[in-house]
Amino acid sequence: MFWYWFFVGPALLLAIFSLRGERQRAAYVARRLSETPSGLPPATVIVPVKGADDGLRENLAALAAQDYPDYELIVTARSAADIPPGVLPHNVHVVLAHGGDPSTGEKVQNLKVAVGAARKCSQVFAFADSDGRVTPRWLRALAAPLAEPGVGASTGYRWYAPARPTFWTLMRSVWDAVALSRLGPGDCGFAWGGAMAIRKEVFQDLDVRGHWKNTVSDDYALSAAVRASGLTIAFAPGAMVPCYERLSAGRVLAWMRRQMTVTRVYNGRLWWPALIAHIFYCGGMAASIAAMSRGYRLAGWALVAQLAPGMLKGLHRATLARAALPECHAWFKRHLWVHAIWVPLGTWLWLMVLLSSAFGNTIRWRGYRYKLQRPR
Repeated sequence: MFWYWFFVGPALLLAIFSLRGERQRAAYVARRLSETPSGLPPATVIVPVKGADDGLRENLAALAAQDYPDYELIVTARSAADIPPGVLPHNVHVVLAHGGDPSTGEKVQNLKVAVGAARKCSQVFAFADSDGRVTPRWLRALAAPLAEPGVGASTGYRWYAPARPTFWTLMRSVWDAVALSRLGPGDCGFAWGGAMAIRKEVFQDLDVRGHWKNTVSDDYALSAAVRASGLTIAFAPGAMVPCYERLSAGRVLAWMRRQMTVTRVYNGRLWWPALIAHIFYCGGMAASIAAMSRGYRLAGWALVAQLAPGMLKGLHRATLARAALPECHAWFKRHLWVHAIWVPLGTWLWLMVLLSSAFGNTIRWRGYRYKLQRPR
């Protein structure tokens, strides 16, 4: 029984402790969503484009229709050939980087050039991804926390809500939503590049452009610069971004492995605890199932005690996301249950992806192969 409790004991503790702070997270999200920020500074929104994403024209149109008093929209790409015809909204500023640095990701090179081309009156830089469809309040929600003392950057997060879901697109939604649990009150562990904002003054003082040298990950590099300075990263739930992209099983798994490989190289403080926790969590599940098959009755109750908190937390994540994204009410009404019932399966997928990302520092992204280098 030693090996049984060696895995089950820590798994039960992980399951119970995972619910800590959920009440505070819910109160924080409710407070942020009820805010009506005013006196917002001029801003520049930058979105890199590389080919035709699903719904690209609608995604860019959403960025061009923000409920914000004064901002410009920059679409940046390596070359004009990377921007499909007929997708650009009116009054958009196009910046072509023509980058050729093999040690720096193409997206990062595009962002560096776009930041330099921003209008001088802008006081906030906000960054978006071309595969998400932001809400009209997205930019307001991102800019508001930047006025608070000690805040260096703000971040939203994505929520995969495919209109015609398949098993793998729904599983991608369940799998990716787990990271949302790391965002809430206080200092967040990372900023997500698809909904990320920083004051221009802070951006320049921290030399974020210098941190973007020799990296593929714009958001992890910016997050490292902010945290090294002693400033914090604030979560802006009103900047949640629904993503409607549909992918095949192979592309979903490749995307997951790429996400975790990038995390292991650029933010091992997130990757290693995740790997260790999932080894014990999945080991506890396997040990209880094996013990149940041998007639150990207590194992069944241990399995229920382990799974219930995780499923409850998955349901809570989806409930908070639904509050932040009323535009997706119909999707949540139809699929919210998946974020509770599929959590155990998603946990095994997390373990598989983490293990597969433990080897090799090479990824393929948007047609390029990159050799990732650990930051100094």
